Amino acid sequence: MRKHWSPGPRGGWQQSEVPPADDAAAWFTGRLPEGWFTTTDVVVDREEIIVVGTLPDLDGDFADDAARAAAESGRIARHREETREERIEIARQAEHRYGRKVAWGARQGGTEELFTHLSVPVMTRLRQPERQVLDTLVDAGVARSRSDALAWAVRLVGKHSEEWLGELRAAMAKVDDLRAKGPDKAEDADRNG
Repeated sequence: MRKHWSPGPRGGWQQSEVPPADDAAAWFTGRLPEGWFTTTDVVVDREEIIVVGTLPDLDGDFADDAARAAAESGRIARHREETREERIEIARQAEHRYGRKVAWGARQGGTEELFTHLSVPVMTRLRQPERQVLDTLVDAGVARSRSDALAWAVRLVGKHSEEWLGELRAAMAKVDDLRAKGPDKAEDADRNG
């Protein structure tokens, strides 16, 4: 199990165990009804599982890109309404299994919409130069608040560093695998074998 920090009963933050979710993509693939999506992307972090499915392509011709985008948005809205009750039940099962909230979304063509998702507060300490960067973004109208400015900066870094972040995640997964095979595990196997 992975360690996770969550709100404690008396305030403050306490460490708790979060079930692994390594098989979440496969679980959702098996659990989702046939025909909902042509492909499904499942992204997992410590607090949330986001499931975004691709809807079948629209038939017909559209006057322009704006008309196509409106049709795609309407189809996504219809899918959301038609699947609401079943999505709630699937999310309830997944939340019980994985100890995380489930968020849903859909995409069609060039349109993607998240129906629900968490916005988790993250506490940080910044020195004056970093605060000045956030304040500049707020003063320039790029962000409404320091919190929005920080979220904007994180999205920007993620967008421009995706390849490097992918390599870092892969390296961390290898470390987790090695840790699981570590000497404590070998001693346990010897004692039990």
